Amino acid sequence: MLNTSNPTINNQAGFTLMEVLIALLILSIGLLGLASLQTNGLRSNQMASMRTISTQLANDIADRMRANPTGVDAQNYVIATSDADPVIPAGEACEGTTCTSAQMATYDLAQWRGAVRALPGGTSAIARTVTGTVVTHTVTVFWDEYRKGISGTNCGPDPTVDLRCISLTL
Repeated sequence: MLNTSNPTINNQAGFTLMEVLIALLILSIGLLGLASLQTNGLRSNQMASMRTISTQLANDIADRMRANPTGVDAQNYVIATSDADPVIPAGEACEGTTCTSAQMATYDLAQWRGAVRALPGGTSAIARTVTGTVVTHTVTVFWDEYRKGISGTNCGPDPTVDLRCISLTL
């Protein structure tokens, strides 16, 4: 028997399949956006981490150079990106023994270059500039921020050609 006194009660039968599908579509688009946001956040966090590490490494070698002014004056800390990593001769670890300023510079550079190599595509350089009576050293740490296998060392704005870098002038 039909209820004729209130005809709207009979028309309420619940959700249709089309409404459920539209709700699922909206939910899935939202979840894809959330996944993209998470991916971009992780990438940005990793880039910030690499920048922090490179800044710490530049400051590390600067402190090592300040601790060995004789080695700095003898230009023992000047190193180009193309130079091979310094090798510490056996028995010259400089941790439990007394080393000359040149041995200490070799030890410092070997440890520092090893730490820089931990960055993706990590390399480094220390340049010396003399202007009149003022001597400055520029410490540069390079790394491949996007991990694309690039090797340009111009510190340019294009990350597809040049490595990302940070420079510290002493």
